[in-house]
Amino acid sequence: MNTLLILTVAGVLCLMSEIFSFKKAVPVMVIIGLAAAFTALFFDWNTNVSYYNDMMRMDNFAIAFTAVMTAVTLLWLLLSPGFFKEESSITDHYSLIVFALIGAMVMASYSNLIMLFLGIEILSIPMYVLAGSRKNSLSSNEAAVKYLLMGAFATGFLLFGIALIYGATGSFNLEAIASTIQYEGNSLVLYAGILMMLIAMAFKSSVVPFHFWAPDVYQGSPTQVTAFMSTVVKTAAFAAFFRLFWTCFNQVGEVWVGTIWVLSAVTILVGNITAVYQQNIKRMLAYSSIAHAGYMLMSVLTMNDYSQGSLLYYTIAYSLSSLAAFTILLLVSSSGNETIDSFKGLASKNPLLAFVTLISLLSLAGIPPLAGFFAKYYIFSAALQNHYTVLVILAVIGSLVGVYYYFRIVIAMFQGEATEERIIAIDPVVKAVLIIASIATLVFGIAPGLIVSLL
Repeated sequence: MNTLLILTVAGVLCLMSEIFSFKKAVPVMVIIGLAAAFTALFFDWNTNVSYYNDMMRMDNFAIAFTAVMTAVTLLWLLLSPGFFKEESSITDHYSLIVFALIGAMVMASYSNLIMLFLGIEILSIPMYVLAGSRKNSLSSNEAAVKYLLMGAFATGFLLFGIALIYGATGSFNLEAIASTIQYEGNSLVLYAGILMMLIAMAFKSSVVPFHFWAPDVYQGSPTQVTAFMSTVVKTAAFAAFFRLFWTCFNQVGEVWVGTIWVLSAVTILVGNITAVYQQNIKRMLAYSSIAHAGYMLMSVLTMNDYSQGSLLYYTIAYSLSSLAAFTILLLVSSSGNETIDSFKGLASKNPLLAFVTLISLLSLAGIPPLAGFFAKYYIFSAALQNHYTVLVILAVIGSLVGVYYYFRIVIAMFQGEATEERIIAIDPVVKAVLIIASIATLVFGIAPGLIVSLL
């Protein structure tokens, strides 16, 4: 729990930096805080301790996902120096990111439905602000409003579901709810509550048909914010999704398994097929993110011994590749062109960026021996253990469709001619982090057991 305290202190210090005039120290302070928070997690491993009257539980599941989100946030900060250039907003941006990470941590470690609600709100409110942080951009303002409205709509479903579950079980505690379901039977009120919470978590995870906000919000938000949404926010959403259904509702799988089966299949197919028709890379990656949500949803569906490890591995592989892809998009689209044409001739103009792009896109497409391939392999294996053969076949078809639109960018990089002569300036730190992300994608692909065996 020291991680939560360290992050909270870092966030508060960011806010106080304006008052006590140490604004220039904020970037270093936040990076040190994240590194300290990440290190503190190792001391909680295998302890399985509850905190705050059993409102939060730091078990290995919570520690692993918190470590992933903290590490990805640290990489994100190093890859986004341009996002913090405005002196007037540097403290606001850093504090919002830190508090969003705190919300993500709560979502991974809650053991009470009230903490789930608080975690979602602590994460969501900073993201609403960050989505609209480009004040002079109409698309950014529109993205913030859509994100806020749809987020509030999903929160309404969440609270309604929590109220119904409390009415049926008399408790907000996850283990107490599971015990009541097991020993005292079920009711229509409980089933309605499960349905409401399923809808709310599907909204937060951008699962079809609750995904309509995602492409517009991803496209309109600053690219750095979109990268954070597609990695840390999505990881937190699925960690919370999995914990809720694994702990509480595993006993009544017959109520929700069929629904999640359909949602997963439709999300994979709609996300991949719609991405094929996109010319804007940012929007294409948004639909790709929706498709990946469908794959991750398969781990919630299976709920066996392989599910936790496969979901953790998938979030790591996806986050590394997605973070690199959005960063490169930001670099190559500095003139405002976010179409496939902006990648034409990149291999000849900047071989390093082309290499990193190739690694990240091939991983997202699930090409061996990269981490993205084994991420899908473990997810599909877990599904096959529960005999979801048809779903796996549909997922494989969706993956093949995904290969097509990812390779459109690859072909443009290596065969296309640059539409304009330009030099892409890359910060040395950004270059180093992109190389590290690529190497990590290769290493985790060669040795996936390093991650999967943790849970």
